[in-house]
Amino acid sequence: MLEIRNVKKVFNRGTVNEKIALHDLNLHLAPGDFVTVIGGNGAGKSTMLNSVAGVYPVDEGEIYIDGVEVTHLPEYKRAKFIGRVFQDPMMGTAATMQIEENLALAARRGKLRTLMSGITKAERESYKEALKILELGLEDRLTAKVGLLSGGQRQALTLLMATLQRPKLLLLDEHTAALDPKTASKVLEATQRIVEKDNLTTLMITHNMRDAIAYGNRLIMMYDGHVVVDVSGEEKKNLTVEQLLNLFSKVSGSNEANDKLLLG
Repeated sequence: MLEIRNVKKVFNRGTVNEKIALHDLNLHLAPGDFVTVIGGNGAGKSTMLNSVAGVYPVDEGEIYIDGVEVTHLPEYKRAKFIGRVFQDPMMGTAATMQIEENLALAARRGKLRTLMSGITKAERESYKEALKILELGLEDRLTAKVGLLSGGQRQALTLLMATLQRPKLLLLDEHTAALDPKTASKVLEATQRIVEKDNLTTLMITHNMRDAIAYGNRLIMMYDGHVVVDVSGEEKKNLTVEQLLNLFSKVSGSNEANDKLLLG
């Protein structure tokens, strides 16, 4: 469902600030893979997601989504393949619009998006049903303005909107990092339910090592712009945080793990 082949991305090329963000990056995701991504600051995690989404054009290599080469497609053309949730809970929703209006816009993605014809009774019922998977009671608040919701509720709604049309690939860029631990846990549980329900191929960046182990069927660790650890199945299930820290120390050549890598 996703194939990254020998990708390289350099920022500020030819200047004193030149930075090789991705170096010979290779990654293959089968349909239904739920991959958690960890690594220290500057490892290339967000650059990888932005390169897949088309935010950053890559300097070398190729990117395929569901067998279609998207390497040179602009971001807006890749959007039909991708659902994405960012770290900031305020980014994915329209605060001045109602919950059902936000969902209607997401449901009409790729079509002529207007609310002029209103929301039908059948659509409203489908939104109610969809909201139940979040287990936040939002199905009883369809006409509430999104700006009145908490950060966690908004992020959960953003997640639902991003997956309403079952994207080929779901990108989660530290989507619980701005939430308190209890709320983050609820959003992660909702994420798991949605991904499993629709068998979505997912890449989830997290700085929480326990979450990286607990969620998904596969875990990759990035360092210096490429994948250095890739574990799945029983090996992933049996991992401990201590083992991950040891792996990080081994591949980085340092005994001091990045502070953020230790969160959780």
